[in-house]
Amino acid sequence: MLESHAAVALVTLAALLLYFWMGLQVGAARGRFKVEAPATTGHPEFERHFRIHQNTLEWLPLFLPSMWLAAFAFGDRLAAALGVLWIVGRILYMVGYASDPKRRSAGFLIQFLATFALIVAAAWGAVNGVMANGF
Repeated sequence: MLESHAAVALVTLAALLLYFWMGLQVGAARGRFKVEAPATTGHPEFERHFRIHQNTLEWLPLFLPSMWLAAFAFGDRLAAALGVLWIVGRILYMVGYASDPKRRSAGFLIQFLATFALIVAAAWGAVNGVMANGF
């Protein structure tokens, strides 16, 4: 199965590595601004890194399953392309938010639209599968 969805598997790994890297940035900001765990507030720059990481976590359960379901329904390439778009959006969100929270909107919109497209593709595939094969 993985061979037929190798591109989606690579995008999944890239998304997880991005999330891991964001977590490292939170840890570095904790040290730099002396915000001791379990505190989640303190220096504004730490709080921005923390929110970037948390917001990404909030979107991963929407993004990852919908990308895989879209891959089963419409193929690896389309789902992986939308997944790469999601990653680009998350990176733009991260860079924008880290520099100025008002600059997060473009990246957020890109990842939102990519996720929405993946959810629609996954739903379309699931409904068509049920209609063609029954429950």
